[in-house]
Amino acid sequence: MRERLKHPPLLLAPGVYDALTALLAEQAGFEAVYLSGASIAYTRLGRPDLGLVTASEVADTLQNIRERVSIPIIVDADTGFGNALNVARTVKQFERAGATVIQLEDQVTPKRCGHLDGKALVSADEMIGKLRAALDACSSALIMARTDAIAVEGLDKALDRAERYLEAGADVLFVEAPRNLDEMKAIAKRFAAGVPLLANMVEGGKTPVLDARSLQQLGYRIGIFPGGLARCLVFAAQEYFATLKRDGTTTALGDRMLDLQSLNRVIGTPQMLELGKRYEK
Repeated sequence: MRERLKHPPLLLAPGVYDALTALLAEQAGFEAVYLSGASIAYTRLGRPDLGLVTASEVADTLQNIRERVSIPIIVDADTGFGNALNVARTVKQFERAGATVIQLEDQVTPKRCGHLDGKALVSADEMIGKLRAALDACSSALIMARTDAIAVEGLDKALDRAERYLEAGADVLFVEAPRNLDEMKAIAKRFAAGVPLLANMVEGGKTPVLDARSLQQLGYRIGIFPGGLARCLVFAAQEYFATLKRDGTTTALGDRMLDLQSLNRVIGTPQMLELGKRYEK
């Protein structure tokens, strides 16, 4: 991953939340996926991204994904789920479960979605301590430092925080929720030449949603669309349930869903059944 981020094109990583969605992303040809804490909250808990997901729930999800796909996984570790000692434990746990990049942020615990209002921050010194703990604990994963300071302290202080996190050893920087193109340009101008920058594209969020080529032209090296799949799922599921309730059958949805045989081909049922024959008497 470290070598990949030195070269274009921009690494485009869709948000996933379980092994099936990661498999579909890999089959679609993506080089990496982003395991979104928000999407885990949406799909596993049916709740908003308000710091309700636990480290063990993320690790369990990550382990299932790593068992199914081979592409790199960027993992949202929220605040590290506690203080610096918790961060060290989280990093070790996530690395064992298959993380390629581990993202840590400077919000207080419990955190909230980076595109919601009312965020609060730990001190920059506390965040630096967490980053040092993460770097000491990891053996191969890259550590990404995210700051949510734009919404709390303004752009200039957010950039200063990001500079300090870079000096502390962060491998990737993520300045969350720039509010317009000018702020995105200012972030890139300050950091793009020296460190991989991540841009977070949230449909309906605070940041303009740009395509991969535009992000690359600005100087970003990673682009994530963390919650788009969950939003598509909710849209499709609402249509599915409304149709089934209205018609008492799924016939009207036949051209917008897979039948059993098609789904089995996607998830590799024939190959698993064939593999099982090796162990039969």
